[in-house]
Amino acid sequence: MFRLDGKCAVVTGAASGIGAATAERLAAAGARVSTLDLTPTEALSAKTGGIGVVVDVSDERAMSDAISRAAAAMGGLDIMVNNAGIGDGEALLEGQGTALYERMFRVNTLGVVIGTRHAAAIMARQGRGGAIVNTASLAGTFGFPTYGAYTASKGAVVSFTRVAATELGPLGIRVNCICPSTVDTPMMDDPSAAAEGAMMAMATPLGRICKPGEVAALIHFLVADDCAFVSGQAVLIDGAVTAGFAPALVETLVAAAVQQAI
Repeated sequence: MFRLDGKCAVVTGAASGIGAATAERLAAAGARVSTLDLTPTEALSAKTGGIGVVVDVSDERAMSDAISRAAAAMGGLDIMVNNAGIGDGEALLEGQGTALYERMFRVNTLGVVIGTRHAAAIMARQGRGGAIVNTASLAGTFGFPTYGAYTASKGAVVSFTRVAATELGPLGIRVNCICPSTVDTPMMDDPSAAAEGAMMAMATPLGRICKPGEVAALIHFLVADDCAFVSGQAVLIDGAVTAGFAPALVETLVAAAVQQAI
């Protein structure tokens, strides 16, 4: 079950974190996987049976060439994982105007649109369908203060995924997106990100943040033929943080309220 033997996949943002874990997971399930990133990934692609291409996902011409090269090297394209993304935040009334929004949308949103369009074009020519998964975010489903640019760019990925699923469905191409909460990737090495991780761990009923391998497992599930009727979905992977308050968070808030009242 959930084997990917004979499948050819491309994963963007594959140099580390979710992308690297996904490439390794899909390869372990039998797929040939090509890896795309701004950082060289030849060592990883050598293990996953594809090629590594250094590319900026927001550069449409370069991405079209990279995806075509990968498909040619592997003998086709059945799976596209648009995972590359960036994160940053600033207060709405204190930031740089639209500069951060433009940067977030160029990578997080247009990168997904470009990857989807060019992968789907190859899949359509092959005539055997395919599966596309886009990495959105929990932040794309509700508001996080000071993260307006990031939240908006990821919310756009959710909406785009639904439209793409309706247009590409008649071609046998399924399109879904995943919405992870905070994930323990190398980005968490930054002190401000580490503080976010600690906060999210307290807020999450499971008491920790997500691991890259757990996100990769969800992507594997969505691209497998076993899930041939799953399309157009934005799947949360958040440790139940959207289901309700974690006991640890409640205890902390109550203690703070009591201390303030004293």
